[in-house]
Amino acid sequence: MNEKTPISELNARMKTFRQIMDQQHPGWGMAVVFSKINLLYFTGSMPEGMLVIERGKDATLWARKGYERTLGESEFPVIEPMNSYRDAAQAYSQLPGEVHLETEFVPLAMYQRFQKHFRCSSYQSIDFQIAQARSVKSQWELHFIEQAGTYHRKVLEDIVPEILREGMAETDLAAELYEVMVKEGHQGIARFAMHDTDVAVAQLSFGENSLYPTNFDGPGGNRGLNAAVTSFGNRDRKLKKGDLVFIDMGFGINGYHSDKTMTYMFGERLPKEVIAIHQQCADIHDRVAEMLKPGAIPENIYETIMNNLTPEFKRNFMGFGTRQVKFLGHGVGLTVDEYPVLAKGFKAPLVENMVFAVEPKKGIEGVGMVGTENTFVVTPQGGRSITGSNRGLIFVG
Repeated sequence: MNEKTPISELNARMKTFRQIMDQQHPGWGMAVVFSKINLLYFTGSMPEGMLVIERGKDATLWARKGYERTLGESEFPVIEPMNSYRDAAQAYSQLPGEVHLETEFVPLAMYQRFQKHFRCSSYQSIDFQIAQARSVKSQWELHFIEQAGTYHRKVLEDIVPEILREGMAETDLAAELYEVMVKEGHQGIARFAMHDTDVAVAQLSFGENSLYPTNFDGPGGNRGLNAAVTSFGNRDRKLKKGDLVFIDMGFGINGYHSDKTMTYMFGERLPKEVIAIHQQCADIHDRVAEMLKPGAIPENIYETIMNNLTPEFKRNFMGFGTRQVKFLGHGVGLTVDEYPVLAKGFKAPLVENMVFAVEPKKGIEGVGMVGTENTFVVTPQGGRSITGSNRGLIFVG
């Protein structure tokens, strides 16, 4: 399939966004997109610049850096160069008093530079409206997400067991895993919507390191290299028999991701009570997947599962100690973490071809983080896994 985003795809995305804006902000006049991920979504390219969307008029992509590249890779119909916001502002005879922009992305200094020439007196957010537009995937998008899922499954279920060896450091596994991922087709980077978040390869840990506190908004943990790099493996932690190995990673192709976690028992099988807890997490994973049907309410899915768990199981479920997250899964697409979320407060019904990562996990003191995660497409029959069906705790002898 052609990796260049077709014009039909771009037109459909813009139409959907405009419809959402007309419904939720009937008086809107201008929306401006700055973030490179959303520029990629709406235009098929990632220049340094902005996309100006006027109500009732053609949108214009203004490229400050990367203009020539954008001309070659984007089917977007109106692309113009600019040296500064002043250049772009001169093209608009009338500017609205209020502008809609990405408040989750645009820092104050950028807004002030923009406002100097686009003399708006106020702003509103379009983060939610863009998230809604992006949440339902087209067949073109699903092609790349499913391709990522196929390679993702192969790497974690088939190749990683061959890499694991006694005495290797977490950093050794991270380096070798990254090489394998890229050779299998990974784009080399996994992107997150969470502000100021980076993950070099994976959230990757041996034993209790998967319970170690981290600033990442997920159930797993890792020790990392040091205070400056918390998302990589640890050089000092070596793999030994009896270890639980925990790998949570995103896999990307042409901008689109799948998300998957796999666990392994190295050298020796874990105690029966640990395996039983893991299997309970896997059962929860399967029950959530069955509920991923059009019309289902994310909040109801979350509460249905949580209300049927015992107080003992809830302890250290979806985290460890006080570091428990309040969701069971999340959307996946151009970022690993997208709208909507399987959590309280998400009341809009699911729509066919939304994509979710489902990740029930539980921390066990002295052992690590058990559980599993796969990526699912919402269908009338329930969630369809695109990253495999292995329940985890693969034994590596």
